[in-house]
Amino acid sequence: VQLQASGGGLVQAGGSLRLSCVASGSMVSIYGMAWHRQAPGKQRELVASIASSGRTNYADSVKGRFTISRDNAKNTVYLQMNSLKPEDTAVYYCSTFRTTAWGDSYDYWGQGTLVTVSS
Repeated sequence: VQLQASGGGLVQAGGSLRLSCVASGSMVSIYGMAWHRQAPGKQRELVASIASSGRTNYADSVKGRFTISRDNAKNTVYLQMNSLKPEDTAVYYCSTFRTTAWGDSYDYWGQGTLVTVSS
C-alpha cells in the first residue's frame, strides 16, 4: 500500500484547509484510515481516524473543527480542517488503520504535509 498526502500550506488562524491522502495498492479498501500530526518538539499524535465501516474518531483537541471522510471510489481520505489555530501547526501524516486484538495498528504511512497556522 502506498499513500500520498497533499493539501498542506500556510493559513491564518480561523481559516480552513483540506488535506487529501490517496491510497494505492492491493486490498486498500479493507483498511481504515487515519491522520496524525507532529508539531515541532512534540510527539506524533492521532488526530482522527475512520474505520472501513465509516465509524470516526477524533482527538479532543480537534472535535467540532476537523472532519475526516473517505471516498472509497477514489481510494482517498480527507481531513477538512476548519477554525484552525496556531497550535494546529504541524506536519500531518496519513496512515492505514486497523483494529487488532492487541489494539490499533497503523501499518502504512504517507509522507507528511506541513500545515502552518499563523496568528
